[in-house]
This record gives sequence, structure tokens and C-alpha cells, in this order.
Amino acid sequence: MTVPCDSEVTVSNRYKTWTGMSKSARRGGAPGLEHRHDDFQQLESQSEQQFDHPDALELGHSHRLARIPRPFEDVLLPDDSEDASCSDNRDVVAPPTGPQSRIRRVLLTLRDTFQTTFNSFGLCRLYPRRPSFEPDKFVPSSLLSTTCPTVVQETDLPSVLPPPYPFPNMSVYRLMSWMNSGSNKKSETEVARLVKEVIMAEDFDRKHLEDFSVRKSLRQMDNDPGSKTKFPDDWIEASVTIEIPTRSKEEEARPFSVPGFHFRPLTQVIRSAFTDIQANAFHLSPFKRLWKDPLDNHQERIFDELYTSDSWLDAQDELQKLPKEPGCSLERVIAGLMFFSDATHLANFGTAKAWPLYLYFGNLTKYARSAPKSGACHLVGFLPSLPDRIKDVLNDLPRISKSGMAALHTHCRRELFQGCWDTLLDQDFLHAYRHGIVLKCSDGVIRRIFPRIFTYSADYPEKALIATIKDMGACPCPRCLTPKRVFSSLGLLKDMKSRINNLRIYVETNVVKARQYIYQLGHTVDGTKVEDLLGEGSWVPVANKFAEKLGGLGFDPFRMLVVDFMHECELGTWKALFTHLIRILYALPGGVRLVATLDSRFREVPTFGSGVIRTFADNTSEMKKMAARDFEDMLQCAIPVFEGLFPAQHDAIIQSLLYRFAQWHALAKLRIHSESTLGFLDDTFKNISRQLRKFCDFTCATFETVELPKEKAARQRRLARLGCATGPNNTSSESSGPKVKRFNLNTYKFHAMGDYVRTIKLFGTVDSFTTQIGELAHRALKAFYPLTNKLDASAQLAKHERRRRLLRRVAELSETPSSHASPADSPAPPSFKGHHFIANNRNNPISLFAFLQENDGDPAIKNFIPRLKDHILYRLKNLDVNHCDHTFTDEERNAVIIPDNVIYSVQTMQAYYTTYDMRRDYDTINPKSHGDVMVLSGESIPSHPYWYARVLGIYHLDTWLQIGGKRTAQQHLEILHVRWLAPLTSHRSGIQRARLPQVAFVEESDYDAFGFLDPGQVIRGTHLIPAFASGRGESSLHHGKSLARPHGELDDWEMFYVGIFVDRDMFLRYTDLGVGHPATLWRIARDCFSPQTRRVSDSEAMDVDERGNDGNEEELEDDEQGMDVYLVDEESEDECDEDSDEEDSDDGFDDLQVGEEVEDDLGEEDDDDLSF
Repeated sequence: MTVPCDSEVTVSNRYKTWTGMSKSARRGGAPGLEHRHDDFQQLESQSEQQFDHPDALELGHSHRLARIPRPFEDVLLPDDSEDASCSDNRDVVAPPTGPQSRIRRVLLTLRDTFQTTFNSFGLCRLYPRRPSFEPDKFVPSSLLSTTCPTVVQETDLPSVLPPPYPFPNMSVYRLMSWMNSGSNKKSETEVARLVKEVIMAEDFDRKHLEDFSVRKSLRQMDNDPGSKTKFPDDWIEASVTIEIPTRSKEEEARPFSVPGFHFRPLTQVIRSAFTDIQANAFHLSPFKRLWKDPLDNHQERIFDELYTSDSWLDAQDELQKLPKEPGCSLERVIAGLMFFSDATHLANFGTAKAWPLYLYFGNLTKYARSAPKSGACHLVGFLPSLPDRIKDVLNDLPRISKSGMAALHTHCRRELFQGCWDTLLDQDFLHAYRHGIVLKCSDGVIRRIFPRIFTYSADYPEKALIATIKDMGACPCPRCLTPKRVFSSLGLLKDMKSRINNLRIYVETNVVKARQYIYQLGHTVDGTKVEDLLGEGSWVPVANKFAEKLGGLGFDPFRMLVVDFMHECELGTWKALFTHLIRILYALPGGVRLVATLDSRFREVPTFGSGVIRTFADNTSEMKKMAARDFEDMLQCAIPVFEGLFPAQHDAIIQSLLYRFAQWHALAKLRIHSESTLGFLDDTFKNISRQLRKFCDFTCATFETVELPKEKAARQRRLARLGCATGPNNTSSESSGPKVKRFNLNTYKFHAMGDYVRTIKLFGTVDSFTTQIGELAHRALKAFYPLTNKLDASAQLAKHERRRRLLRRVAELSETPSSHASPADSPAPPSFKGHHFIANNRNNPISLFAFLQENDGDPAIKNFIPRLKDHILYRLKNLDVNHCDHTFTDEERNAVIIPDNVIYSVQTMQAYYTTYDMRRDYDTINPKSHGDVMVLSGESIPSHPYWYARVLGIYHLDTWLQIGGKRTAQQHLEILHVRWLAPLTSHRSGIQRARLPQVAFVEESDYDAFGFLDPGQVIRGTHLIPAFASGRGESSLHHGKSLARPHGELDDWEMFYVGIFVDRDMFLRYTDLGVGHPATLWRIARDCFSPQTRRVSDSEAMDVDERGNDGNEEELEDDEQGMDVYLVDEESEDECDEDSDEEDSDDGFDDLQVGEEVEDDLGEEDDDDLSF
């Protein structure tokens, strides 16, 4: 039987095509880089010609093509050590030119720069100064800088002994360790752990427990009087005193003391962190990470960790320029401080809440720092809230109105927050900031450690508190002074210039003068005098302690307020856009039916991976109890779901907008960026800005949209409560009908989208400082809360934190691993080096002839044995894609011996791969649930880099060849039985067209509709989403029930979209920008996508090209008006609707609203083994 592959096969189904090359064309090899030019417009023109030409896909005669993908070899992670080379460069920095003086002064800065060699991924490190310590062991110790340690100092920390410290014996130690670790809900797993780690331990003796007392043992750990275990970084309780203005020139401000501020001194926390075992993984010397393109060898800068960012490199450079301490020659290094704070509810019911402040050290890699079980989170404080009794004080003030009381209450709340930071930024911290802290580091070398604050992650209301600005005022951005009225100019040149030229600078003089008006002259906090003085920048009359204490040392308190991807994008801009799309559907004729169709489509979206795409809720449009990850899933799957629900002209606009939004989301969330991906992100931001204005100007203006049913019901409940409080006569008549709702771009969260490129260059990728890290830390607090008596929760939570911290430090000294060992401290398990794993069990043998007889007539097993033997011959003879037209005779097939004609079926296969950021991961392939895979295209000049298949069965077998009486060695083969999918001839996809790739099953009449595949050729599992607008049918398979259709289905979806946005690694496989991907994939992706993923220079990054990809677009005027879309982050209360104007929040925010959404931002909680 011949298996030719010298041409293209056009399947009779009008939707599907297979494209192939002749054997000679294949031997010609892949083309070079001839269509990678600098001129983007020329590339775009070439791309359009390639896709638009009617004969672009007609490559030869119509003929059958055997599906033989290209061989795929992934890049494995390099060994722990790398060769390093040193470049002994002495850079001479000349002074700036200026007026000449008689005495010429020349400043020489000697820099011992050091660069490692490029590893297998093309990465190297460039140290501005030779490091003296390198935790990753990439640099041999012989090449490290040598520093002379001085006399070893005595540490202030108490001596922590190995177990059973602080208990009398190991039995008590193990029992108390079990009690204070794991989940507070003792499940079967916890009981099994009790038996294994405590009762069955060799050193467990029940006699030790004869006089055992839980309370006594806990007291031994707690910081009670008489306790022998005390640490300098233990908890301190203090009161914060604020001054309440009286609106009187004669009467002084009234002091008001707020008790219950629990905190740990920052300098002592830094001391403890650098003496902790985790300090072995601290990076003390910043460096630039460079990457060399595997194809053309050009080099680019890589941005990932905080210690490779511009801000740390600049801070280290500034630190080295400071005069040294008298008589000190110690090396000066930085402790990178990253703060997170957010209020959270502690229980599902009631009003119990806490406002924790977390500290992370940027010296530790983000992969360890972001793990909840790593122990890298340092809980350093519980910020107090204003007590209810302050209302009594405010009521006693003379001449104060109801609105004035609300403004004064907000002012007191701001004063309390800044007062807490006034306590934290104490004299010890300021001294350390100026002069450093002399510490013995983990390598035994004494260094001078200088704390530097880099980032502060918080949601928007808390950013306003930190920046001392009005919450959603006229200039709501905490980083720049761009007015809110011009936020709709998103992405335009004037917008980008305004962000740079109008950076926020603290107006200390104006604030001091405003406070004199309030406290000495009796003006109100929101009066005209104060507003005239501070209103231009939306400032508030509160002293900013960051600027006041650290501003003179070069610290910028506004730059540290980094973007908040989770709240500002997934729960912000995307949620606002999705909400308005639902409003438009309701505004269309038959809107209720359209929304029901939308919900039905979401329910039919298949899941993917281990929790990557989960099953959607029954009614997604209602957005009930949805977390940030749910909105992320909705965005990644939205394009096929919304397709065809809107009128044609608007549907095209919305499809492009959804694609651009998903593309921006994927790029902004990358865990490693290159200069190319940052340029790509910047271009994508401009594209989505144009699409948003086009959507707002055309589509939104066409429809009269009103509140969603959920919004209307919430507003009516709120008005009903207001009526009960003020009397029935004051109830507004507007509660009867729905209010008009319009899409509004003039919000801070849309404005923040333009700050991502600059922020990533300054501080690394967003996963390093996302508020999601702080949200995960909340789970440990919520695990502690049920263990308290609910009185003075902050004090008791601090006590439980201390217990776990003590036990973790003791466990680190233990020779045997325990439940307290953290991933950052323990050696990582060895990565799976193989490409895939298929279990070699023989529990499910399949007799070939019985299998064929049982499924007789099923097209899926037509020519099953000849196909199987052809595949075996290909594998045993080591043939490749160049032999796809090879013909096997019946005699050759008969030489294939399968013992007893039996193969063995298994249920799953794990396909391992190296991600774009050089991590190992895997996809589980299961024919019953997640059976879709992707392989490299076998075409020599592919128009698309991948082929797609659905796995119908996973088999392994023993086989050999019996040729001329001679038997070859027996081999064990693993084989996938697949159903192939093919691209559509008429569908145009790609980044330029903002459309997903579209595929469909090959028709059963084609010989290659079904076949066999080597598991080693699988790149990854893939997410195929039904093209719901195409409907279901039998055009590809008319048989009805078949092995090719799981769950007894009688038909198939006619077409599928390839979910390229399902995760970040998947998206970069459709570009030529994945650093961790193999060169083979780079080459084929660049040939297919180079017109779409170009590199841009810094000068181009500031350009605004208004030539859209989806039609001409006129610029909108700056006075574009619209009603605010009030973004509700809180998912637990239906009453939290979108009715309030953003300006109304200038009066302040309720205690329960500060970060309240965090309880549901990450979905359901898993408290097991969470630790600080």
C-alpha cells in the first residue's frame, strides 16, 4: 500500500483542507529569515498577500498526505552549575561637562564587571560588580569577589536549639507541631499525618504524655511573662494618637488614642530574615539577565526578578556612591523590601476583619516568595481601624454638619493610617536606611545591609491612603497627575507624555499650609480654602510619612505604588467590559434569549489542565460569587462564546476587542519579559486603546443600555434600607425603573493599563508584586481565626503567627524533614527529564481481532491493523517526515510481530514540556476528558506551525520484526490512536487579524482522518473551544455512535477555535518570543508569525500609530462623556452594586470596603500547610 505525500489533499467537506509539500520540497528544508525585515508595514503587506491570495494554499495537485509531524525535541533544564567567564573591565566614568576650573577634578569609578557564559537557553548574567555571594551556584566560588570578614559579632537573636526545643521531650514536640501546622480542619489526611509523624515516630513515648497539658505547652511557646523564648522581632502592641480638629481658632485639636496597633519592628525583622536559613537563597548582588536569540544571535535584556530590574540596579549604584562609614570597609548590599497590605474578612459570616501588613524580601526569587508554604511571608503588623466611639467625639464637636462629620471621619481614618506608618518608620529604621545594619550573612561574611523599599502592593482605596490623595478624585492616579477627564485618551501620544511629564511629586508646603488652615484657623477639612490649595492634584491635608521621613533620602513614595493586575484588570477593566457586553445583549431584541444562549455556551466550554480552565457556573452572566480566576477563565474563552450574538457590524468590533484584550492580558501577565515582548506589549496596549475607543464611540453609542437585573435589584434594596432609615416619604421615585448605564473609559483602572511597560522595567514582572501573593497570605490568617476566642482578634492572630514562626525555626535545625520544611528551604525534587510518561501496566489488554469485531463498521478503526503496522514500521526503521511517501508492502507488514496480537490500553499520559520561563510542567492527556494535542507541522513551508489531533486511545505494546527467519530485538512502543483536525481554507487568523485559529475534523472518507501518533511528537495538550456559531453536525463523521465520539454523542461540533490564550506558555507558542522554547519551534513560529510579533525600538514605543487593524478610526475628542462604571470587587454581597459615582467616594470609604473583596478574589480556600 502506498502512502504518498507529494501534494495537498482537499477534503470534500467545504470547510476543511490539508496542505502538504512534495518530497523534494521537504528535502529543500525550511526557509531562512528572508522575510524578517525592519519595516513593519512591508511585513504586514507580505502577511496579507500570503493569506489573502486565493491560490496561497493551493500547493500542487490534489493527493493524499500521510500525517507525519516533524520530530520535536524540547529543551531540558540545564544542570545546577554553569561555566562562568569573567571580563575584568575597569570602567572610567568621566565627570559631566561644565564650566572649567583651575583645578581639574577627575572621578574614577572602578567596576569589576562580571559576565557568565550563555547557557543552553541562551541566557547569561551581567553583574555590574563582581558578586561575593551567589545563591544559585551559577558562579564558581573561585570567581566570586573576596571580602575580608571582621570580628564576628554577637547576634541579638536568642539561640534556637534543635527539637524538642522548647518542649521537654520529642513526644510533646511532635504533638504540638502537628497541632500548630496543617489545616485547622482535621481531615483524613491530617489524621494520617498524626499517625505517621507523631505516633509512629521512633522517638515517640506515651510516658512523655502522662502529665501533658496543652495550655502549659502553648505557654512555653508564647511570649508570656516567664517564657524562656523571646525574639527581638516579637510582636509589640502600641497606641496611635491622632488629632481631631475642632473648627475653632481658640480650641486646640483634641487628641484621640487608638489602641491595638500590633506590629513587629522592621529592623528586627530584617535581622531575623538575614540570619534565617532562607537567607541562603538571597541574592545580594543585582545583575542584568541577557538573552541571545538562537537564530540570529542578537542579544536582548530580560526582565523577571526584582533583583534584575532597573530600580535595584540604580539603587545599588546610588548606594555605592554614598560615603562609607568611618573605618568601615564592609561590602554594602541591599535588603529589598516589598510590602503588601489589604483588609480582609476573617469569617464567612459576621463583621470580623483584620488589616494585615506583609513584608517580603525581593532578594528571594519570586518562585519561592509567591508560594504560600515557603515561609517567605513576614507578617509585620495589623493596622487598626477607627473604633466606633470616635463618633461620640465627633458628635460633641460644635458647628459640624452631617456631611462635615463624614469628611472629618474620613480625615481621621487617613490620619490613623499614616500614624501607623509613623510608628513603623521609627528611628532605628531611618538609621538603618542611612547607615545600614551590620550583619553576618548566611555565607559567614559580615556585610552592611541597607533596607530599601521598592514596591507597595495594595488595591486602589489603599493606594489613595498611602499616596495621601482623594479616592477617585479629579486626579485619581497615585503615580501621575493626569486629570481624570482625559483618561479616555488612553494610549495616545499626549496620554503617554502626560504620564512621564506629570509624575506625582509631594507638595509638602501646600499640605503644611492646609493643615494650618484646619488646625489653627478653624477651617473644615473639605472647605474652600483647603480645596483651592490641594484640589489641583487631588491631595488631602494629611502628612505623608513616607515622603516626610524618607523623601530627603531620595525615596519616591509614589513610584512604589505598583500596578495591581488582579484588581485593576481581571476584577476591574475586564469585569467592566464583560458587564457592559451583557447590558448590550439585554438591549438587543430577544435579549433574554441571547443571554441564556451565552450562559449555555459557557457551560459547554471544555475544561483544560489541572484547574487552568474550570467548569463555568450555570449562569455566568449573573457573575455571582466569582473570583478573579473565574473572570480570567471567562476572558480566555470569551471569543467563541460571544461570536454571532451581536449584529454583524458590531460583532466584528467586539471579536477584535476581545482578542486584543486577551492578548494584552496574556502579555501583561508573563512571568519573564524580553525587550521584544515589552515592545509587543506596548504595541498591544495601543491596539486595545484604539479598540476600546472604537467600541465606546460606535457600538456603545448605538445601544441604550440600562442596569442589569442584578444591579437594579441591589439598588432597590439599598433604597429600601435608606427609606427605613429616613422615613417612607424620603424614598426616591427612581427605584421603579432601571437606570441608564453607559460604558466609561474615564476610570483609573483603564488608565493604569498604560503603566505596565514602565513598571515591569522598574520592578520586574507583575507576578513578583501582584496582590495575589498577599491574598494567598490571608489564608493562613483565616486558618488561625477559628482557633481564637474571637476577642481582640489581632492580638491572638499575632500569637498564632509567632507559634508557627518558632516551630518553623526549630524544625529548620532538625536533621529529619518535617511538615514545617518549606519549598524554598528544602532541595527541590528532581525534574522529570523525559518527554512523556505512560504507565507500563498491563491491566487492560486488548485483543486486536476481538476489538475490531466488537467495533465493526466504525470508521475510527477502518484499516486499523494496516495503519498500526505502518506506524510500527516507521518507528522501527527510524524513518522521519522525509519518508512520508514511503510505500510498505504486505510482506513488510507481515514481518511485524505483535505477541498474541494483544496491545495494552492505559487511561492517561503526562506530556512534559519546558515553559517559556524555563520551568518544567506537564499536561495530562485523557481521551475521555482532555484528549486534544498539538504537534509540529510536517510541512516544509507551513502557513501554521502546528497540527492538531484528538487522542482516542493510549496504547503500549511489545513488537519486533521477523525478516528472513531473523528476528530483531524486541522493542516496547507507546502509541496514540488519534483523530486528526485540519485548518479551514476560508478562515483568516493571526495577530494581525485579531482572530483565533480555526480547525475542524477531517472527513471520514479521507484516508488520514484517523491514524497513529508517536507520543514523543506531542508538544502539549491543547484547548479546542467549539465554534458555537457554526453549530453541530455530522459532516465529518456520519456513523453516529463511534469510538471517535466520547460519552455516546451522535454528532460533532462543526468547527473549533484553538484556545491560544489558555495560558501564558500556550500564547507564546504562537509567537517567536518564548525564551524557554526550543530553536526548532522558534524557527517555524518565526516563519509563520514574524510579521505579527515584531521588535520595536524605544523610540517606536512612544509613537502612536492610529492606523487600526480593523478599519479606519477617527480620534475621539477629550471631552468624551459617559457615566461611570462602578467596579465592584466584593463578590460576597449582592448589595455591592455599580450605582455609586466615583466622585462620591472622595468623602472616604467604609472600613469594611478596604480590600473586602480579597475573601473571594482567589476562590475557595485550602488551608492545608499554609505558613508565614
